[in-house]
Amino acid sequence: MLKNKNQKHAINLNLNVRGLSPSATLAINEKCNHLIQSGKNVYKLGLGQSPFPVPKHVVEALQKNAHQKDYLPVKGLPILKESITKFNKKIFNVDCSPDDIMIGPGSKELIFILQLVYYGELIIPTPSWVSYAPQARIVGRNVTWIPTEKENNWRLSPEKLELICRADPTRPRIVILNYPSNPTGCTYPLDRLKLLARVARKYKVILVSDEIYGLTQFDGKHISIAQYYPEGTIISSGLSKWCGAGGWRLGTFTFPQSLHWLLDAMAIVASETYTATSAPVQFAAASAFDTGVWMEEYLFHIRRILKLIGYFFAQKLIEIKVKVPIPEGAFYLFADFEFYREKLLRHEIYTSVEMCNKLLDDTGVAILPGGDFGRQPEELTARIAYVNFDGAKALSVSQTKYVTAELDDLFLKDYCDGVLEACFKICNWFTGL
Repeated sequence: MLKNKNQKHAINLNLNVRGLSPSATLAINEKCNHLIQSGKNVYKLGLGQSPFPVPKHVVEALQKNAHQKDYLPVKGLPILKESITKFNKKIFNVDCSPDDIMIGPGSKELIFILQLVYYGELIIPTPSWVSYAPQARIVGRNVTWIPTEKENNWRLSPEKLELICRADPTRPRIVILNYPSNPTGCTYPLDRLKLLARVARKYKVILVSDEIYGLTQFDGKHISIAQYYPEGTIISSGLSKWCGAGGWRLGTFTFPQSLHWLLDAMAIVASETYTATSAPVQFAAASAFDTGVWMEEYLFHIRRILKLIGYFFAQKLIEIKVKVPIPEGAFYLFADFEFYREKLLRHEIYTSVEMCNKLLDDTGVAILPGGDFGRQPEELTARIAYVNFDGAKALSVSQTKYVTAELDDLFLKDYCDGVLEACFKICNWFTGL
């Protein structure tokens, strides 16, 4: 006899998933879209999505390969892996072979599978990208946070990493190093990279160097730590940030030969889950990693636009007593609003979450609280993604009207007005508390 069709099933979720919230960056984007649909004017400084278009010839490559329908090798399309090999050598001076490369549907998925197949502790500096720790929780891995300080531009300290490792020197560990950083926009000087590499080698740490923003470093001089710890570093990258193709979902891992056992294990999991990354996207990506004059020109213009906005935004915040490091790459600022604590308390605002919610309600400016990036909730920090402008128009003007001239405040006013308005709204809101 059939039971009542309205009878509800018991909620039996995996304990590792219970209580998890949607990714903070995706959640704020959906909230912003909902507010926009309801008629509210919103400045989307929450989701870190590149504002720039995918380069024209890469789009054309995707169009030409739309007919590609076959399942590709789990580890990735051979011609794409060959392109990445040459790219790694030319751009980052990292030697590798196509056999060292794995392609996935976004670097986010590859980082998740790595944590799944590797049995060990995850070490993350705070603040860090919002998904590292939730991924570890889903797969049941222990997470050790290493606090950083704003006085040191929120960088991981080799000394603190040493303290963690030497307490249990043989413990298996993965350390994630992301630079230029999401959420701070800061990078690492050469001497710091060498010291971190020395500690990692001493304790045989597996280092995941998340260099997804490497090509956005404003001075064009990003250095991969894999040069100094090649035997233990996995380079994580993809198309989402420097190439503007976040929605295409293509990520890359470059392994040293000594870690091919991890590569092989990840490929087994991939074969039983997503099978292979989209065929048309992989064929198009081969042209994206095929370096040439087009890439140099594209990167030159997006870097100088982001640098101009980042410097302007940071300086305006500093003028109103907000502590924020000057960005060196990517499109983020990580701001400390401690100066306004007493004024915020008068409005019964005690945490970074309450601060960001009130700012959104009052001004329409959406930023993310520092708590989403591993900071303590009572710390009045927040990440600002300065991407609320028409990147296609700004890029086109930079490539034509300003091709032989420096970008200036008039360029900001005419082609980056959305992010400028958001900047002034933030400043006026805090000073007007």
